[in-house]
Amino acid sequence: MNWTKLTDSQQLNDIVEESQQHPVLIFKHSTRCSISATSLSRVERQWKDELAGDLKPYYLDLIAYRPISSQIATQFGVAHESPQVLVIQNGVCTYHASHFDINFADIAAASVAS
Repeated sequence: MNWTKLTDSQQLNDIVEESQQHPVLIFKHSTRCSISATSLSRVERQWKDELAGDLKPYYLDLIAYRPISSQIATQFGVAHESPQVLVIQNGVCTYHASHFDINFADIAAASVAS
């Protein structure tokens, strides 16, 4: 899997546009949290391109880019948690999970469900 780093708030507009064509995953990761590291590692180990399809993964280091994390919460109407994943489709969040509820199988299922 290849993460696209989310480092600029303008990228959220790009994600909304991109999500009109294919689902987008945002992984909000705290580099200071062992639960976040475990969740990230688990998603990376479980990732299968054939199940992910055209799901594009974005990675946000929320310690370095906290304002973007806050903007994500506001823009997509999902309270901030860490770690957290959101699936964006057609400009809206269609799935989100946090902490140990984060797993690739649910992300993949959600990204093809809509």
